[in-house]
Amino acid sequence: MTRAHPEDVPRSALILAGTLVAFAFTLTAGMRIAHVAPAASPALLRSAEHIAPVRSRDLRFVDQADRGVRIEDVGTGQTASVIVPGQQTGFIRGVMRGLARERRMRGIGSAPAFTLTRWQDGELTLTDTATGRSIELNAFGTTNRAAFAALLDGPEAAR
Repeated sequence: MTRAHPEDVPRSALILAGTLVAFAFTLTAGMRIAHVAPAASPALLRSAEHIAPVRSRDLRFVDQADRGVRIEDVGTGQTASVIVPGQQTGFIRGVMRGLARERRMRGIGSAPAFTLTRWQDGELTLTDTATGRSIELNAFGTTNRAAFAALLDGPEAAR
């Protein structure tokens, strides 16, 4: 005689889980078989639609001894901004930490610039000139986008 234990998974839950897995597999296979193209990247869409940059700025992010970060305009050598420890700039720090990690994995130092670009369609991108990686900053919301947009809007940034 078989007894059900409290920790046993109900048969109906197993059937439901199996059905969901089968559905996901069928849907994925159907997309592959039908040759449905994946969504184009924003960079490819801008290129295809001939969307030009409105303003761009080459920046270097330099760590300081006090754990702050000095953001330097590569073209002028001027300080574009300074992030002091404790300042509410976690988004900029987080993005730059990820890009710096990728550079370290490839053996690239901090000397190459990052290019911050505003496009005609209002999009904002940060491109690592050393690795070619580009981050679409609009995807992170208006507050986070504004943290980077402020680096383009300074009077010394008019290019």
